[in-house]
Amino acid sequence: MIIQDAQTNDLLLPISRSCQALEVSRSGYYEWLKPFEEISSENGEYLDLVGQIQEIASEFTCYGYRRITAELRNRGHAVNHKRVLKIMRQEKLLCHKRRFKPVTTDSTHGLPTYPNLLKNKEITGLNQVWASDITYVQLPHEHIYLAVVLDLYSRKCIGWDLSRSLKSDLAMNALAEALVSRTTESLDDLIHHSDQGVQYASKDYVDCLKAHSIQISMSRKGNPYDNAFAESFMKTLKVEEVYINEYETFEDALRNIWHFIEDVYNQKRLHSALGYKSPVQFEMEVALNTIA
Repeated sequence: MIIQDAQTNDLLLPISRSCQALEVSRSGYYEWLKPFEEISSENGEYLDLVGQIQEIASEFTCYGYRRITAELRNRGHAVNHKRVLKIMRQEKLLCHKRRFKPVTTDSTHGLPTYPNLLKNKEITGLNQVWASDITYVQLPHEHIYLAVVLDLYSRKCIGWDLSRSLKSDLAMNALAEALVSRTTESLDDLIHHSDQGVQYASKDYVDCLKAHSIQISMSRKGNPYDNAFAESFMKTLKVEEVYINEYETFEDALRNIWHFIEDVYNQKRLHSALGYKSPVQFEMEVALNTIA
């Protein structure tokens, strides 16, 4: 320690003279110093890892330790999930999710409904099943409504619309966007699944599906678990975006929800069911494998 003090303070004595004055060898001094250098290096690596975890957790506010471990590995860190869990506990970064109550659309209407075609169905490719759903977002003085269309194979949100009105054109706009996004792809044997809400049972919506030869499937009345993937998306949106922000205006909500769906959820958010890939990354790999 005396030799180190001589190096770090104003004395600036050469190590050789310090060792000579203390009657120790230079090799002995360096051997003694080695563990401290290793600890310093380990501390630097640890702090870098903590910083990376904090950065990921701040962008994806409800990522669990397994998703953060996967993202760290994508960034080139060879890290064990148990170590990530320990750090997240120490840094109080573990997400405590609030309970989510599914919100379904009004199914008390006299319009025709359709049976559930997804029971025991195995989804093996893109554009085999699209799932649609509607939820509300609370603003200070009003509710606004979000409709989405998901491809259940990739979990990608391929169409969505945000509106002050719960009229049928909300769902229609989301469907229209989904159809445009898949214009160059085959929709043969595609099933569209939703709840029995009036927006999805409306004549205009059903006619649009039939015009594109899309089979119609609906959840059982009052059973949101038949549309579990769409409900899961809405839960993710609420927990990771809506609940942690306070939208003052419709425009504020539109801007933030657009960013979450297009930039975060589709492009970056890792899905365990996709092998910890984002929907866009997963679809790109599907396309490459199809070409190969």
